[in-house]
Amino acid sequence: MKPKFLIAAPSSNSGKTTITLGLLRLLRNQGHKVQPFKCGPDYIDTKHHTRAAHQVSINLDTYMMSENHVKDLYNRYSKEADISIIEGVMGLFDGANRMQGSSAEIAMLLDVPVILVVNAKAMAYSVAPLLFGLKNFNPNVKIAGVIFNFVNTESHYSFLKDACDDVGIEALGYVPSNAGISIPSRHLGLAISSDNDYETVIENAAQHLAKFIDVDRLLALCKSFESTEKDTILVEEKEVNVKFESKQNSNDYKIAVAQDDAFNFTYFENIKALENLGEVIYFSPLKDAVMPEADLLYLAGGYPELHLEQLTANTSMRKSILDFCSNGGKVIAECGGMMYLGNQITNADGIGYQMTGFLPIETSMEKAKLSLGYREVQLEGKIIKGHEFHYSTAVENENLPTIGNVFNAKGIEVQTPIYKLRKVMASYIHFYWGDSNFIADFIADGIDNMII
Repeated sequence: MKPKFLIAAPSSNSGKTTITLGLLRLLRNQGHKVQPFKCGPDYIDTKHHTRAAHQVSINLDTYMMSENHVKDLYNRYSKEADISIIEGVMGLFDGANRMQGSSAEIAMLLDVPVILVVNAKAMAYSVAPLLFGLKNFNPNVKIAGVIFNFVNTESHYSFLKDACDDVGIEALGYVPSNAGISIPSRHLGLAISSDNDYETVIENAAQHLAKFIDVDRLLALCKSFESTEKDTILVEEKEVNVKFESKQNSNDYKIAVAQDDAFNFTYFENIKALENLGEVIYFSPLKDAVMPEADLLYLAGGYPELHLEQLTANTSMRKSILDFCSNGGKVIAECGGMMYLGNQITNADGIGYQMTGFLPIETSMEKAKLSLGYREVQLEGKIIKGHEFHYSTAVENENLPTIGNVFNAKGIEVQTPIYKLRKVMASYIHFYWGDSNFIADFIADGIDNMII
């Protein structure tokens, strides 16, 4: 049986991403084919996973996706792997609404054991009731072992092992503090700037973990874990693949996708859905002169606020995108992509930079305020889900049409506008369409016919 496990923690900032990256690289260096996954809507951790494992990391999210889709993704991508590793999100039981979308829910759905990462820097035997609570709160969550992070001495670790012995969870090692394995953060997530030497950090993490964690025992524990979910086995035997059908020969579609340091917050399955509908052509609003000819333009989110001078200076690109939008081109613009379609982006210092000028809005990084959460959009009876995560604010310069009703994970309506101008749909929301026909309908009919 192949080893599989989910790395979780009692809370955020426990170091689970660093340990995940180190394990992915360590196991790959040992000659294993390792398949990474990420719980939740994060599109940054998956990039680091992919670098560490040399294997594309896949999002698993039980709020944005159906349970069958989550199972299908897990089984499809782990099928050819020697080891499958899922990184959890936030604390083990933290979900969008109680446990919905939590690491625990995904561990139960996929029937995989959990390896806990506990920040024990300021804790000794008091870790016992914490571990006891995590183990017994929901017995259907199978906790196989624990790794203690930010522990610098064997004597400290001995107190933690005593706690593990009394609770009945196996201690698999400890990780001393090490500045050389720290990935810089931006906002709530890890940074992804090409200026950072992530390769060195990940390799350092792999070597560091190899000294202090009993990886062989970890794999043996998880390999011996017995699956009990019959429906998971059935999905493994018969994969459920979503087929995207368009009203036109899919080979006729050309889809332009912005992809560079400013725009890159995409879900892998969203891109696969686009590839099912035609030819995906990547381009850079930062470096290329003009956008490619296309039937659909996808401007995903990213960090345009870090590249304002370069975006403004590329006047030919801004004009080509403005012309495409103005002449009836179909566009989906998410968060940073929406900001780029506006008149101006103002940086944190109050300096404004001209953007494409299609949407009569201005966005600003001044007085940054976090907007965060899952979103459900209802469009004339159709539902599409996604996630909102930004610090900027947007101001409309004139009345701009909006469509749909937007709700958070608890079903409360929120005032996140989805702008519709000509055939452009723009919003702060990062949409997930990997298991729906939304994008096929959009490219075939445009947003006007979809909402009539």
